[in-house]
Amino acid sequence: MKSIDVVVGRIGKPHGIRGEVTVEVRTDEPDARFAVGSTIDVVPPKGSTAPWRTLTVRTARWHQSVLLLGFEEWADRNTAESARGILLQVTLTEEDVPTDPDEFYDHQLAGLEVRNLDGEVIGEVSNLVPGAAQDLLRVRATDGRDTLVPFVRALVPEVDVAGGFVVVADRPGLVAPFPDDAED
Repeated sequence: MKSIDVVVGRIGKPHGIRGEVTVEVRTDEPDARFAVGSTIDVVPPKGSTAPWRTLTVRTARWHQSVLLLGFEEWADRNTAESARGILLQVTLTEEDVPTDPDEFYDHQLAGLEVRNLDGEVIGEVSNLVPGAAQDLLRVRATDGRDTLVPFVRALVPEVDVAGGFVVVADRPGLVAPFPDDAED
């Protein structure tokens, strides 16, 4: 992977008369992604005639747990209204890592070897599935089955991206098949 485009937000309704907009945040690092001076790529919704390909953050502030952004490219409410629904994205490279050492980007996890607590290889991470309660690791077991493992510390106690593996506290039916299923 050389680089990957990641959606970090979606422009909502205008706020005030100076062109600020609400933003539906889709990143765990909004302060870094939407820092004043940051340039963000634009993905207009289908059928949109939005002229922008990038936007530069002019102002960023939180108002009652809602992120409000102003952009250099516009300064009034009418223009901000025309931007509703635009997706905001950034490009990540292999070298980009989250600021929190216990967080990982999807592309860092895909392809990692899955080991059980004894160090035996039991599969490979194929991707990360976002979930309502927690994310799930999609694991291709060594016998070819696809399984889902809740990405919580109790079940995934170790992630070693540099070492190329994750450890799963496997239980029958999680990655390894139930004993009755293994005999078939």
